[in-house]
Amino acid sequence: MGNNTAKNLLEVRGLVIAAGKGGKTTRAVDGISFSVKEEEILGIAGESGCGKTLTALSIAGLLPGKVKIIGGEIEYKNTLLTSMNEKELCKIRGSEISMIFQEYRQSLNPLVKAGRQIREALDLSVKIESGETASGYAKNTQRTQNINKVLKILHRLGFDEPKKIYKAYPHQLSGGMCQRVMAAIAAINCPRLLLADEPSTALDEESQNRILSLLADLNKECGSSILVISHDLSIIRQFCSRYLVMYAGKIMEEGPSQSLFSPIHPYTKALAGAIPDKSKKGAPLETIPGKVPSIDDKLTGCPFAPRCGKAKNKCFNAFPPAMESGDNKKVYCYFPETGGANE
Repeated sequence: MGNNTAKNLLEVRGLVIAAGKGGKTTRAVDGISFSVKEEEILGIAGESGCGKTLTALSIAGLLPGKVKIIGGEIEYKNTLLTSMNEKELCKIRGSEISMIFQEYRQSLNPLVKAGRQIREALDLSVKIESGETASGYAKNTQRTQNINKVLKILHRLGFDEPKKIYKAYPHQLSGGMCQRVMAAIAAINCPRLLLADEPSTALDEESQNRILSLLADLNKECGSSILVISHDLSIIRQFCSRYLVMYAGKIMEEGPSQSLFSPIHPYTKALAGAIPDKSKKGAPLETIPGKVPSIDDKLTGCPFAPRCGKAKNKCFNAFPPAMESGDNKKVYCYFPETGGANE
């Protein structure tokens, strides 16, 4: 799952994403920077509305119409994705860069059978590589090969009757089945970079395990780098090699995943404390006071300060600079758990 000497496959530098609303422009992602190494699995955690999904959509060039990148750069394999037009993005989207969407019901075409939707990713990839010059025989042979690949990945995802699933429409499948179909679409071409937005949220344990197992195999067998977005810290801890924690469009903490449950930012500590723990049976579940700020709120300091029990005046006035700890962690906090700057 990646190593310290691997090259960066993806670099995000100073990314600013803004949403237009009522003639105003507000920042939903505010100047974040991070990288994804080759063959690495990186996790991004945080509450809903913190900018995780918009970050992934910006990498794939799939931001909704009124949401735009207004600052920073996204570089993939030494090429700026932020400088590509739609035609150029289409040549790598789905083949080199693919995505598992959070809203799988909305992402699948209700009028097209599941197998055909998975196969389209393969067909399109072949068409881009070879053009329209293939003979009818070659096309039929390729079609048969693609169908067999689809059936194989469906079986790998736990479908005992892959042919039946191939011929089914999305409305004939459960939520967990649809999410597994989405995973198959994203993984079928062995992409260099896979963006997985909440790939196992609200799924039964079997579906969750099947999807995560497929992603792990993709990482090992194809050397794919994977960016996993999840609010579930335990999944990021078990599945990823590194993590980022986002809040209100900013990165709060980052580091190796094995240290995720030894957080140094008050927000990360609060997130970890809110996870149900069998050893604390009967004890009330910890909660984070207050609420996530709206993107319309103008915050000049640390966005978590209004909810933080350790916040001082300086926390409300300026966003803290990065502080590095001895365990390869980086935290943006004046008063981290290991001790911080004096006021």
